[in-house]
Amino acid sequence: MAEKYELDQRAQFLLKQLIISYTRDAQPVGSKNLAELSGLDVSSATIRNIMARLESLGLVDSPHTSAGRIPTEAGYRFFIDSLLEVNDLGRSAKKAIADSLSTDKTSNDLIQSASDILSSITHLTGIISLTHSTPAEIRHLEFMRLSERRILVILVINQDDVHNKVIQVERDYTDIELNQAAQTLSRYLIGRNFRSARDKLLSELSDLRGDVNAIMESVLKAMEEVCSDSIPDDLVTSGESNLFQYAELSDINKLRSLFEIFNQKTDLLKLLDGCTEADGVEIFIGSESGYSVLSDCSVLGAPYQIDGQVVGVLGVIGPTRIAYEQVIPVVDVTAKLLSSALNTQK
Repeated sequence: MAEKYELDQRAQFLLKQLIISYTRDAQPVGSKNLAELSGLDVSSATIRNIMARLESLGLVDSPHTSAGRIPTEAGYRFFIDSLLEVNDLGRSAKKAIADSLSTDKTSNDLIQSASDILSSITHLTGIISLTHSTPAEIRHLEFMRLSERRILVILVINQDDVHNKVIQVERDYTDIELNQAAQTLSRYLIGRNFRSARDKLLSELSDLRGDVNAIMESVLKAMEEVCSDSIPDDLVTSGESNLFQYAELSDINKLRSLFEIFNQKTDLLKLLDGCTEADGVEIFIGSESGYSVLSDCSVLGAPYQIDGQVVGVLGVIGPTRIAYEQVIPVVDVTAKLLSSALNTQK
């Protein structure tokens, strides 16, 4: 990359210092200020010449005359690919992430906690996509008679998601009949994901006893609702309001467009889908995302897995002047710890 732009070590160093300064202060960096920040024994005139060279290469830009320079998308990309030194996350941050992803939580709670901790640590918007490649699995089924023609269906889905549904049946059933029906249905359902269990039940409908057949339709309907409820949204977000603090995103029209993309979800899901085969953290800077609404934003994403299979992508959205050296390890470690928690929970 450095060869592409034909930058010497001094030019690379100055570009790095400019990006660090702009990331911190969100202010264009002048040549005099850059000379002080860099500590180089060179004149402001020399630095101006180097900045003019960087600008001609499209790595920096001057937003206003004599106002200093700011990095461009190409400048950020060069910085990330060639100059970035990723920080170690640190013991306290790792512990905070691990504690938030304790294995006593349900899968849904783990996903939400991961999004929350990403937002909390980075002060950006945490985002997590789910592919739903791990279908709801039936662990326990039980019936309880409430009153005439009303039955409580108790279901345990996956590890420990307990759901109760009241169903209406055509006649009253005794406790013995309900127990026998639960035992019969359990032989088809327990240990299987709901979709395959339902298909097996329907294909062998004629083999079931009449009392089981009579309540099966109501039970399957209740289970359909429960299993659908047990799968969280395709996209989980946290900390959208964190974006208010960044001046470059504070325009009301920009914020409205960003919040629309959060609510609409489809575009973000497509973007995150591009990270499913990433080896580590994938980064989209501005227009690299392919969506004009994200032209002033960067999106970082990393896949997380169950049994070696990618089941979703987690990451953050923020301005292009993200402190990449700090945010990248947060996303990377969170993806690994979420994968570990989900695998341990199975």
